[in-house]
This record gives sequence, C-alpha cells and structure tokens, in this order.
Amino acid sequence: MIPIGDDNSSSRTVPIVSYAIIAVNVLVFLVELSGGDAFIMEWAFIPSRFSANPVGDSTTLFSSMFMHAGWLHLGGNMLYLWIFGDNVEDRFGHVSFIIFYLLSGVAATFVQLAFSLGSDIPSLGASGAIAGVLGAYILMFPQRKVNVLLGRVVTQMPALIVLGFWFVLQFFSGIGSIAVSSETGGVAYMAHIGGFVAGLVLALFLRNSTPRLR
Repeated sequence: MIPIGDDNSSSRTVPIVSYAIIAVNVLVFLVELSGGDAFIMEWAFIPSRFSANPVGDSTTLFSSMFMHAGWLHLGGNMLYLWIFGDNVEDRFGHVSFIIFYLLSGVAATFVQLAFSLGSDIPSLGASGAIAGVLGAYILMFPQRKVNVLLGRVVTQMPALIVLGFWFVLQFFSGIGSIAVSSETGGVAYMAHIGGFVAGLVLALFLRNSTPRLR
C-alpha cells in the first residue's frame, strides 16, 4: 500500500518550506555521495559518540536528518514529505512548520538513542521528522482522501487508515527490533514511533495557534 497523492483542494498557500526541505535533502545526499564514508561518519548521528560528548556532537542531531542511506531511502522519504507535508505546512504556517519538523526529528533521534546508547552504528535519515509530519496529518486530516497504489490499482482511502496502518507496522516492527543487538544496522523503527508521537503532541499545540506565523 504505497501513497502516491492526496486531496489538496483546500490548500491556501504554496508549501515553500516542504519544497525547500526536499531540495536540501537531495543536495546533502549528493554531497554525501561525493564525501563517502568519511562524510557519513562526521555528520551522521552515532549514539555512543553523542552519549560521550552531547554538547560537542549536538550538530549531528540536525545534520543526520538530512542524510540518507541510498536513493531508495531518499526517494521514499521525500515522497511522503511531498504528499503529506504541504497540508501540514498550510495549517501551521511556514515558520511554525520548519520548527515543528526539526523538533519532530530531534525527538525521534532521542527516542532511538534511548534504545541504542552504546551503538557505534551511524543513524541517518529524514524518517523521524517525516513521521512527525504523518502524526500531525492523521490528527488534523483523518478523513482526507489519500490515493494509494495497491498492486496495479490506484484507490482512495482515508488518511486514518493509510497512516494508521503505517504506524501499526512501525510499532510491531519496533517491538521486534528491541530484541536485536544495537550493533546491528537496519531500520530505526523506534525513531519512526518517536517522531510520530512527537508530531501528534506538537500538532495539538500548533494546529490552532494564533497568530499563524509565516
């Protein structure tokens, strides 16, 4: 079940922040490709390194959320941001949205850190921040129609079902990943869960905030 679009008929603004985040992610990934492992080790979030020196390594809380492990990782994340980010940005306003996005990403990283304190495996990707966007979307637009690809058929489903299924999948995968050694790389499911919950909580405060910062 792959989301490929949603209903944007009620949008009132151009999602310039979402577009800018997508552009920055693509640009950083190209730099990452040229920089290789050295770039990844310097700018990715490494739990053990951060635990040893939180202040000195604090920049990686933000730099890591603009890095990706490959083209498929980048493409999947940017697809979700392109589909769901514009509606959330339209509701929050541009300035509030970028603050929301970064806070969701940082919250996701800290949740993942709690389950991998001694890990030397680099953690990178926008998934935690985008999970926050999904959390806000399901709260504010639960009945919004989302176009999903089911096999070769495109059909419409309420966001509550599409994103609810996504969260359930992350939740059970996250429970399973707890049993896996912290020295094993893979998908940071706990970051997805943490980002989603952070997005829900932040959206409760931001969705009706006034004045709307732009």
